[in-house]
Amino acid sequence: MSAINSHLLQVGVLREQRPGERRVAMVPHDIRRLSVKAVVLIEREAGRDAGFPDNVYVEAGARVTSRGDVIAGSELLVTIRPPEAPQALRPGSILISLGGRDDDLTSALRARSVTHPDLERVPRTTRAQSMDVLSSQAAIAGYAAVLEGARVLDVLLPMLITAAGSIKPAKMIALGAGVAGLQAIATARRLGAITHGFDVREAAREQVESLGAKFVFPNVEVAPAEAAGGYAAEQSADQLTGLRQTMWPLSATALPTTSSTALISSPAATVSSI
Repeated sequence: MSAINSHLLQVGVLREQRPGERRVAMVPHDIRRLSVKAVVLIEREAGRDAGFPDNVYVEAGARVTSRGDVIAGSELLVTIRPPEAPQALRPGSILISLGGRDDDLTSALRARSVTHPDLERVPRTTRAQSMDVLSSQAAIAGYAAVLEGARVLDVLLPMLITAAGSIKPAKMIALGAGVAGLQAIATARRLGAITHGFDVREAAREQVESLGAKFVFPNVEVAPAEAAGGYAAEQSADQLTGLRQTMWPLSATALPTTSSTALISSPAATVSSI
């Protein structure tokens, strides 16, 4: 590897290792913006699955090299998922990635004196909106959940009227009217479905109805609905049982497409589509 200007910050971008992970932590446009402030090292084929071949990164000013050279030569490493071998990271370096809820990862990074400002903990404020990966990825998850649900359904989402007869539109419900749920509602409505949105927060009613969906509110007693940061408050086991009993007749008999998401700042996040 050629000599690196020691007066510039050395930033490394690693190729994602998890099967099916196509994202890359930094695109060529980002490289151009950083070129006057940093030297960017990128692992070979890091952006291939995202549609960015190595030559595009080189044209943007990055240096394409091996994984070992990226790790050894970088003061700051940027990835989507944390590396599978954190013990190989350069002592004293900084890692920016997801994975802040992984206690084993935290222990391994601490042992190497690696600082890890994990992206899940970026405050969801106006100033930090451009770094809010939970909201950006939740919007994509809501969109993708509806497309995946539509793909496996035995019925069509929109109403169709033909010379042979008519087909009624499918019904869809989003369980949780957060970023992902609202995006799921908007996507399903564009595809012609009759949309519903469920949430334990009465404050979500206006957002659901603004998208043309019907708001479904539980008819059972729930905990104070809104916690810090606008998230839905955690419910007790008895309250969850009551909510399920309330929702079951609606979701089982009338609504073939369901989108469910929970992306919050402490428990593990889940995203699913049915």
